[in-house]
Amino acid sequence: MGARRVYDGDLSMGAQDFATFCAAHARLIARLHAQSRAEQWALPRDTFAEALHRSAAHRFPDGAPDAEIARFLSTLHVEDLALACACRAGHGGAWDHVVLQFRPALYAAARSVAGDAHRELADSLYAELYGVSGAGDERTSLLAWYHGRSRLLTWMRSVLVQRHIDAHRAAARTEQWDPERDGAPDGRHGAYGSTPEPGRAHAVAITQDALDAAIGALDAKDRLRLRLYYGEDLTLAQVGRITGEHEATVSRKLERARKALRHSVEESLRAEHGLSDAAIGECFAHAAEAPELHLTRLLSRAEDG
Repeated sequence: MGARRVYDGDLSMGAQDFATFCAAHARLIARLHAQSRAEQWALPRDTFAEALHRSAAHRFPDGAPDAEIARFLSTLHVEDLALACACRAGHGGAWDHVVLQFRPALYAAARSVAGDAHRELADSLYAELYGVSGAGDERTSLLAWYHGRSRLLTWMRSVLVQRHIDAHRAAARTEQWDPERDGAPDGRHGAYGSTPEPGRAHAVAITQDALDAAIGALDAKDRLRLRLYYGEDLTLAQVGRITGEHEATVSRKLERARKALRHSVEESLRAEHGLSDAAIGECFAHAAEAPELHLTRLLSRAEDG
């Protein structure tokens, strides 16, 4: 193994040097570069390869067999990884895409944890993504710590929630909380007043992302049954008339699709976020009570797309 490589002030690389990494995974790097649609951001293959190397080094700091590294790289969200690389490189179109596609969702996530202060929270995250501190000083972009293991939006939501938690912890060290002043006399909301606790917001966000992906992976007719039954509140008989199936068949296939969705979401939460079975159970419980988890919207979008 060669010496460690460092990219423009980032975290240092892992045990396998960049040249060895590229030689061992040349064909896979080329395929993932094409799959990432990096050309829309004019992102060179070498720059994208550096991001893959950072991700592998972060996952395997002590090295790993090439086959295991290759399997890991194949699981990454490479389109989001390429987008993050392009933003770090200062590509204007990439930043415009992030603002257009992600800002509304980030504002919604910030509102769920910070209430009226949501814009300040979301905008402070954008400053860190750009690589600017609260005092206006330049520093390494927060995107240097994005490795593609989860969707970029999911990662941003997680960072946003953690920033909110950190801010409250810092405030708690200097200011005693008065629950009656914050509108929660029974203390049910803890130090967050009438806004939902950040842990709940994070659970809902990652569960919604996992459910979104799981619905998109279903067969088109399964999505149609789900949309008609859950999204439009049709009866089993009405769904059957539309799909040309017996009522019992509709019921059986709906149950199969529900089991497939739950299994897929559980596997996503376990693989992408390292959650235990107990934590996954909590995510489902929070999501079941969350008005912001729009199953109808997700089903309609999956069916249209």
